Formats: sequence, structure tokens, C-alpha cells
Amino acid sequence: MEGEETNVICEMCGKDSDTLTAVRIEGSVLQLCPDCSRFGQPVAPPAAAAVGPRGAYSEFAEARRPTTLRPRRTEERDVFSEMPDMELRADWFQRIRHARELLGWTPEEFGKRLNEKKSLVLKVESGSFRPPDATLRKIERLLKVRLTVDPNAPAP
Repeated sequence: MEGEETNVICEMCGKDSDTLTAVRIEGSVLQLCPDCSRFGQPVAPPAAAAVGPRGAYSEFAEARRPTTLRPRRTEERDVFSEMPDMELRADWFQRIRHARELLGWTPEEFGKRLNEKKSLVLKVESGSFRPPDATLRKIERLLKVRLTVDPNAPAP
């Protein structure tokens, strides 16, 4: 180790050089050899300059560093345990059609109120398509019907 030359590599041309200079080129601070340093403005390194394997300390690195660190969540969260245990009724699609007809709405009008297409309403009412849970909740609110049942409740 003793007597060994420590050549460093210019970040622009890649040549080995005995000395490097911190130079600002188009907003970036690079460690350059004497030949390449003429392409930018020399920069005096900050008092606490840290030169690592990637080159000179960037004055913008301090601004990017967060001031406070939040603790990480160490335990996994079980999303399903927070959800209520509810199942879709066996006759859910018939209840939708019946409630819509009681209100006197056509499938097209009901689709507009749901912000869905008429074809979706027809598929749902025939039972050939099960809509996503969010759409089912919209239907329940709009028609004022319950489409889910608690599976743990005793049967009437």
C-alpha cells in the first residue's frame, strides 16, 4: 500500500489523473481532470465535502435528504380481518330488478343514475354478471335494498 500511486478517474473522459478538480457543468458538479476542467466553472467544495466512490458531494443532496424519518411498519396488516363478513344473497339479481321496477325506472334510466351502461344493468339483472363490490354498494344505496347477508346469522 505504501508508495502506491492513487490515480483517480475523470468523470468526463475516463482518463487516470493524479488530481481532479470539482467543476460545475450545466448544473452538475463533476470531478474532472485538468484537460476537461476547462469546459465548466471551478467550484469550491463545501467545508463538509464528502467524496465517495461516485465522485464529488452534490450541494443538492442535502436538500433532497428528508429532515425527519418516519418509522416503518414492521407488522403486516390483514385487510380481510377488517372487512365485515357478508355474503351476497342468492337472489341478489332478482332483488335489483324488483326494486328498479317498483321505482318505475327503465334499465336505461337506472344505468344513467348508476353512471353505468344499460348493457351492464341488463347483465346484472339477469344474474350473468356479478358487478364489483363498489358498484353493488352504489346499487344498494340507490335502490335502498340489502343485497348482502351475514353468513353467521341464523336463517329465518
